[in-house]
Amino acid sequence: MKKDIISLLDLKKEDFDIFFKKAIELKKRFNQGIVDMPLKGKSLGLIFDKQSTRTRVAFETAMIQLGGHPIFMRSEDTQVSRDEPVKDTARVLSRYIDCLVMRTFDHTIVEEFAKNSSIPVINALTDSFHPCQILSDLMTIIEKKNGYDNIKIVWVGDGNNVANSWINAASVLGLELVVACPEKYSVKKDIIDNAFEKTKNNVVFTDDPTTAVKNADVIYTDVWASMGEETELEEKHRAFKEFQVNKELVAKAKDDAIVMHCLPAHRGEEISEDVLEAENSVFWDQAENKRHMHKAILETLISHNGYT
Repeated sequence: MKKDIISLLDLKKEDFDIFFKKAIELKKRFNQGIVDMPLKGKSLGLIFDKQSTRTRVAFETAMIQLGGHPIFMRSEDTQVSRDEPVKDTARVLSRYIDCLVMRTFDHTIVEEFAKNSSIPVINALTDSFHPCQILSDLMTIIEKKNGYDNIKIVWVGDGNNVANSWINAASVLGLELVVACPEKYSVKKDIIDNAFEKTKNNVVFTDDPTTAVKNADVIYTDVWASMGEETELEEKHRAFKEFQVNKELVAKAKDDAIVMHCLPAHRGEEISEDVLEAENSVFWDQAENKRHMHKAILETLISHNGYT
């Protein structure tokens, strides 16, 4: 039976740990110059509506390094843009490729592709969730903090799709997560309620970033205006003026706290230049780990036809 990753609520704790173990092992083997090609002869389709640097290149190079072949398609180049029903496109692509990665605005489109595909469908970002980003971020936390248990993770900024996926991860893994957003831009109630239906967890919501980061092991931020929200930026500048991750805020966390950002960063907005360029920053390790995690996801879903 095929498996999809549409949101992190699709996974069990055991699934997370399988991905972490495999990604870390694949990274180690890659750095040792060992070539693994378990997906030789396999094809990966990528349908993207939203612009991408890291996610697209990470998935494409992941598939190439595993011996497979990526096929990139813009939605406007497919017949979906000419009103072909999603279910028809999904059924046809299932006859051509071995896995489909989608990056789009409307989350229900990815859900519909998954419902009508006989191949694994992976959400590479929608307006609602960004599950693969959090998988690779947790991999980075495991590397830097020797695990995710008893680690305080603090989200500072907009209650966006990345924040939503952090809440989903916390729901499944029982993470200690604090979400600090301006009240008007907090995480939507339906996202919280849906996550909490699966597992009660230690997630705290606040509009005070200074209190939130006290004793934090990880501080995480993202742009204040996501793709498609650029017209709101001026208003968000006013609402988020106390939510910049800068040296003063980071100083209130633990001495060995790490700062994370999924990138691209708007320097001088949600994060200061000096924090982004700090000598011990993990942003570039975080970005690199997307490729290794994507390799783990693709190998598991395609080769093993499911994670557990």
